[in-house]
Amino acid sequence: MIKNRNEYKKAVETLKKWAYAYYIEDNPLVTDEVYDNLYREVEAYEKAHPDEVDPTSPTRRVGAPLKEGFKKARHLSRMWSMEDVFNAKEFEEWMARIRKEFPDERYYVEPKFDGASLNLIYENGNLKQAITRGDGVEGEDVTNNARTIQSIRLEIDHKDLIEIRGEVLMTKKEFERINEERIEKGETPFANPRNAAAGSLRQLDPAITAKRNLIFQPWGVGVNSLGYEYLSDMMAYVYNLGFRKPPIRKVCKSAEEIEAIYEELTKMRDKLDVMLDGMVVKVDRIAAQEALGYTVKAPRWMVAYKFPAVEKQTRIRDVVFQVGRTGVVTPVAVLEPVEVEGVVVERATLNNFDYIEKMDVRIGDMVTLIRSGDVIPKIIKVLTQYRTGKEKKIERPTRCPVCGSELLDEGKLIKCQNINCPARVVNSIIYFASKQCLNIDGLGEKIVRQLYDAGLVKELEDIYHLKMEDLLKLEGFKEKKARNLLDAIERSKGAECWRFLNGLGIEHIGEVASRKICQTYGLDFVDLSKEQLMSIEGFGEEMAESYLEFMRVNREKVLRLMEIIQPKAPEKEEIVKSPFTGKTVVLTGAMKKPRGEIKAMLEHLGAKVSSSVSKKTDYVIYGEDPGSKYEKAQQLGVELMPEEKMWELVEKVGE
Repeated sequence: MIKNRNEYKKAVETLKKWAYAYYIEDNPLVTDEVYDNLYREVEAYEKAHPDEVDPTSPTRRVGAPLKEGFKKARHLSRMWSMEDVFNAKEFEEWMARIRKEFPDERYYVEPKFDGASLNLIYENGNLKQAITRGDGVEGEDVTNNARTIQSIRLEIDHKDLIEIRGEVLMTKKEFERINEERIEKGETPFANPRNAAAGSLRQLDPAITAKRNLIFQPWGVGVNSLGYEYLSDMMAYVYNLGFRKPPIRKVCKSAEEIEAIYEELTKMRDKLDVMLDGMVVKVDRIAAQEALGYTVKAPRWMVAYKFPAVEKQTRIRDVVFQVGRTGVVTPVAVLEPVEVEGVVVERATLNNFDYIEKMDVRIGDMVTLIRSGDVIPKIIKVLTQYRTGKEKKIERPTRCPVCGSELLDEGKLIKCQNINCPARVVNSIIYFASKQCLNIDGLGEKIVRQLYDAGLVKELEDIYHLKMEDLLKLEGFKEKKARNLLDAIERSKGAECWRFLNGLGIEHIGEVASRKICQTYGLDFVDLSKEQLMSIEGFGEEMAESYLEFMRVNREKVLRLMEIIQPKAPEKEEIVKSPFTGKTVVLTGAMKKPRGEIKAMLEHLGAKVSSSVSKKTDYVIYGEDPGSKYEKAQQLGVELMPEEKMWELVEKVGE
């Protein structure tokens, strides 16, 4: 348990790190149970010490922060999170709180599906918008992607405005298919169907989403004019509009009835084609829901009754290394086969080398695997009591297991920087040609692999040397298809500088970082110094070192590519003189417009928008519910500016 303020602060930071990996990167660092345990310790400490609560604590937030690359959109009504209970005692305590106010209520019970939450907005019978949960108030507009999901109705027989909420799921079979493909490509497999579904829903290219065979399973309604007395009747109406029905949905009066359904679902979970991680129990009468209300984070009238985690023991036989598109070398444990909930498991990811060292994992160790709604189990504990002294430490590789080139050791990550490494080439070209990079239409996964297998492309540069006669020798290529591909490759020449840089697939350097580098240094980005990189807002040591090492290893190849493609330098944006010109500002709290929009506006007015408060900060501009940045500004004596004042100053610009 957390004993003091310092331990509390560390726990909050750890939770935030885990939440970022889970929601943004779709790459969980710990199991649900590990996260839930720490989350509940933080909750308990905050309850006992309300004056020490960090406003940025994950317990204060609903859902996840936004992923860059999508337009932001607001929900018509808030999407809430849920309180979790993990055993019969905790569930009975929840029911007792309800019965204290409403002793004779009935409860609506459905399975808790393990996926990515989505809000569908229908108007005049048509799907108007699809928004991810986001922070509960604002999410990502994924309407184009949602339209590719067959179980999402594009039209419904309901003309009034309505929000239909549910979970985007991936079947176990589809999950296994996609992971097999990722492993073949040298990519890190998804940890579980939930993260695979979330990653598939949030693809910038809807065509990728369409290939993933996702499912939408409704579980609730937001804004509506239905007028039902009971939630169960309202959900029956939603299902009758043509949406997928759950395998079980019942109205219960007693805890005994609900426990019986829990037992039934526990037995059923392995037979279903999608993942369940528990069941949801809701007060059925809508008037009682409204009377019970909400906490800061969750409705008081519903609870998630989670399934217990499943643990198994096995031994690590060996450790192998996989190389992904960006060159990251991922250690994978080869296990003595063990059955976990009907699935024979022979491999488990070891995440990274920090994880190996902190856990002190060794070849030959007996370990505990855990699965709580996950298809790929994780090693959560090393059983050192079984050690014989013959176990071997896992050595950090110094040479790429595929191409033999020298590896870059960053501590946590080890990377192959050779962009011609066979494990990287195919996936690097696919990424290079994708929409967020060079946008070469027709150069998808199947074609790139065909070109590679035929020996026509062995590195990025080779795609610009393809000839008509080469393509016509390939199966499926006629003159029109070959001409279209060659034309698309030719059109990629003269691409914007940031697209070219992003397409190189440098670890830690994504679209946002590529834009910043090109905006700051134009086409002179190859020979930048560490100091130049660190001067860019948001750049840290890890990003700079990764960039410098990549350019050191691949400098000549990058210069040759630049000579062929001739990327276009960004146009310098004209700065409008204003009260913010030359000032360093920090934004905090909920504002009237999206944060990214305000940041772009202030930068256009000559401001430097920073993410952290220091003595060099000129203004901290705050909206509703400002967090720790507001408090730090007070401590440092930095001027605090309410959002209304900012808009007043903006309106006067140019007068």
